[in-house]
Amino acid sequence: MWARSDPSGPLERVGVSNSPYRTLGTPAVPNERNEPHGPYGSYGPPCESYGPSGDSYGPSGDSYGPYGSGVAPSSPSGLPRPADGPDRAGAAAGADDPAGRAGHRRPVRSAPRPDRAVRRLLPQALVVAFLAGGTTAFVAQDKAIELNVDGEARTLHTFADDVTGLLAREGVGIGAHDVVAPAPGTALTSGDEVSVRYGRPVGLTLDGRRQEVWTTAHTVHEALEQLGVRAAGAYLSAPRSTPIGRAGLTLDVRTERAVTVLADGRARTVRTNAATVREVVQQAGVTLHGQDSTSVAGDSFPRDGQTVTVLRVTGSEEVREEPIPFATERAADPSLFRGTEVVERTGQPGLRRVTYALRTVNGVRERPRLVRAEVARAPRTQLVRYGTRALPASVAGADGLDWHSLAVCESGGRPDAVDASGTYGGLYQFDTRTWQALGGSGRPQDAPAAEQTLRAKTLYVRRGASPWPHCGTRLHG
Repeated sequence: MWARSDPSGPLERVGVSNSPYRTLGTPAVPNERNEPHGPYGSYGPPCESYGPSGDSYGPSGDSYGPYGSGVAPSSPSGLPRPADGPDRAGAAAGADDPAGRAGHRRPVRSAPRPDRAVRRLLPQALVVAFLAGGTTAFVAQDKAIELNVDGEARTLHTFADDVTGLLAREGVGIGAHDVVAPAPGTALTSGDEVSVRYGRPVGLTLDGRRQEVWTTAHTVHEALEQLGVRAAGAYLSAPRSTPIGRAGLTLDVRTERAVTVLADGRARTVRTNAATVREVVQQAGVTLHGQDSTSVAGDSFPRDGQTVTVLRVTGSEEVREEPIPFATERAADPSLFRGTEVVERTGQPGLRRVTYALRTVNGVRERPRLVRAEVARAPRTQLVRYGTRALPASVAGADGLDWHSLAVCESGGRPDAVDASGTYGGLYQFDTRTWQALGGSGRPQDAPAAEQTLRAKTLYVRRGASPWPHCGTRLHG
């Protein structure tokens, strides 16, 4: 600011500090940038401090306000200011001397202008505000979450917005059989708990039925509870405390069942976790002997509420011989008259030995059961020749005779008649040699009646009625 050191002198520029404290004896510091007219203290000789060296005026001292003159005002009477020491008197005495006052005037730096200070502080304030806002947003997005992965819990801080993002940031992979609570995609807030339980495969055989199941349980006991298996009294292939790893395990469970065993007229109901019907029968105190069996297969799985009947079996085997009929083969023979059949080879039946099982079950005899069969003798096929030759219409010299009366007399009119000795046969009681000499085949009694009559006429032409000594007279009536 501008002031006069002498009331009658010219105006001089002096610096004024806005601080209530000032240090005496401090040399002026040039500030050419802010003071275009030169540094403070460049007008006149350097100032000397008032009073002893190192003495400073505090807030209760001679402060003339922040914008007051740096020159102490003179007393209205021109007398020195009251003081307790000689320094004050000396200072007052020097006030009458303008040159002395200028020499003792201390340089004071002027306070910066208020608008300049505001401009200087504004960037700093903006930076502080930006940092404060960013810190607030940083703190607001941070969340404290308790994450439990397969039984291992930990508390962490995360900026993830939902469960999916949290698991991705923590590198926790999720499979199709894993369980996440709350569900993936659920929004997160600070203090939430997120649980991940990994699925484990279990090859479960429950009461004889095999199946593949998945569970998040860590032990066999937990798995049975999750699957709803009634484990009271059940057989377990592994202890309940057995841990289930991520690779899973194989578990055989047989629950307790009620099975009734009927034996020897008595019913016994047992509660069992046995694997087979045979074991249930043994647990019921029933012993099987010999051929004894049960109404269901002994190695089958017993079901709850099932009734098993014990079959007391006695029996034996019986061997029977049964004939095997022979086959007949027929062949045409043009040398034989039509209607004539000759057995070339007689057939013979075979023999089969058959073994049957005879059983009595609980006192009741059953039908014989075929056990095995074997051929003791094979049958022999019979061969037959039959004639295809046409019979002649007549035989000269014999057609007019009464052949019917002769046949009735010799055989009773039966073509297959045979005498008691078996030597003669047929209508006209031919012996086999005579029959074959007349061109017949086989035996006469096997030939048709027409052929027999034809052969008889031929014999009559050759020998007359002599072949029939008793009945030959019938030919002539």
